[in-house]
Amino acid sequence: MENAIALLALTAMEIVLGIDNIVFIAVLSDRLPPEQRSQGRKLGLILALVTRLMLLGSLSYIMGMTKPAFAWTDLGVPESWFLHGGELSEEMATVSWKDLVLLGGGLFLIYKTTKEIHEQTAGGHHHHESKGTATLQSVVMQIAVLDIVFSLDSVITAVGMVGSLPVMITAVVIAVGVMVLFADRVSAFVSRNPTLKMLALSFLMLIGVMLVAEGIGTHIEKGYIYFAMAFSLIVEVLNMKARRHAEPIQQTSSGA
Repeated sequence: MENAIALLALTAMEIVLGIDNIVFIAVLSDRLPPEQRSQGRKLGLILALVTRLMLLGSLSYIMGMTKPAFAWTDLGVPESWFLHGGELSEEMATVSWKDLVLLGGGLFLIYKTTKEIHEQTAGGHHHHESKGTATLQSVVMQIAVLDIVFSLDSVITAVGMVGSLPVMITAVVIAVGVMVLFADRVSAFVSRNPTLKMLALSFLMLIGVMLVAEGIGTHIEKGYIYFAMAFSLIVEVLNMKARRHAEPIQQTSSGA
């Protein structure tokens, strides 16, 4: 019974943590030719599953990544930068390999998101040129890079929640299976609605900033991030419904 409850809780958490992964895959796969987009999304999610299972298979190594590797003060950074309440903050003053992975992944995500937002807003000609021009290999490789960051955070959270490796593996497999089922629908929905795609890019930018903050030792509660994302999504869905209701009225007025 205890394992069943742990499996349910962990699966739900993995699905929630996988939302940012699906959004990133949806944005990147939209740059592929139409006939390759579904394949790109599925390959990306398969990579996510393989990455998570590999990380779960090396738990002792993963947990070792959370130990300090070096301190900023060793590199000449003043100790006063890391004082909190008059005392030295060890979390901010030291850097682990996990911090470096999160920092690098966050900067990469901010770069990719900024570039995508620029292409979305730079003008129709530039935007149409960028769509359908990426190769399947390049998109899958970019997905693989971010999968490592998303998977690392997800696996460390899973280890903190559940002590049973079979339960963790089962939860990851179920969560990725759910993502595979809904990835095409989510991607198609995002692609059909430009304002929703811009909102998705804003979410990714926010997640990138959060990863950078985590990498430099500033903890941000993920619940706040997900609440902001959910609230913004609800507002945008209501706006989309309002626009759809307004279109027939405008057409009737123009016809009259």
